[in-house]
Amino acid sequence: MKLRALAKINLGLDVTGKREDGYHEVRMVMQTIQMYDQLEIKESKEPGIRLTTNLPFLPCNDGNLVYKAAKILMDEFDIRQGVDMNLTKFIPVAAGMAGGSSDAAAALVGINRMFQLGLTKRQLMERGVQIGADVPYCVMRGTALAEGIGEKLTSLPGVPMCYVLIGKPGINVSTKFVYGNLHLDEVTEHPDIDGMVQAIRNHDLYGITDRMGNVLESVTCPAYPVIDEIKAQ
Repeated sequence: MKLRALAKINLGLDVTGKREDGYHEVRMVMQTIQMYDQLEIKESKEPGIRLTTNLPFLPCNDGNLVYKAAKILMDEFDIRQGVDMNLTKFIPVAAGMAGGSSDAAAALVGINRMFQLGLTKRQLMERGVQIGADVPYCVMRGTALAEGIGEKLTSLPGVPMCYVLIGKPGINVSTKFVYGNLHLDEVTEHPDIDGMVQAIRNHDLYGITDRMGNVLESVTCPAYPVIDEIKAQ
């Protein structure tokens, strides 16, 4: 079985507060795009999970979200057969494009189909949240408003068809670094997420692009000036 794990971009991302448990409250509009990793799954008579990947620095054990996702379902349903999985990465790593989460979502969908477990999309999303906050969205795909810590999802109509240019400089920025250095009290501009949702409902491409914004750039742009250079270009 071959599956595509689609990348996502944030059309708008706002952080509205920090919770006592350390997580941040967010409101963001997410969109899957036609850039994807490929996950190949083969059933094996030999028990266990064997994972290979085209990137030598990625773990091939339970440190990889694909492995973790497959193991969750195979343990829950007591699947005795094994699987051989090969992951070919194209989505940039540590780029905020949910590559790892989307790979995990593809593994959930693939194992569910291969062993005919009969889980609905909603049931896969419920299991996905154990792996990471973006995984339920990556199972759902499309255009969505994410709230809470990213786990409250509202499906939105698809945005108008358009080309998207991805500019990825040679830097990797961890989520932990960004949120650890975010000073909400110093953020003066917040994207108009409600206005963007309305523009999406109105199928208004320019209304969407006019409202694009990401408060996390208050951290990333000063730390990595190349981001501003790409935006200016």
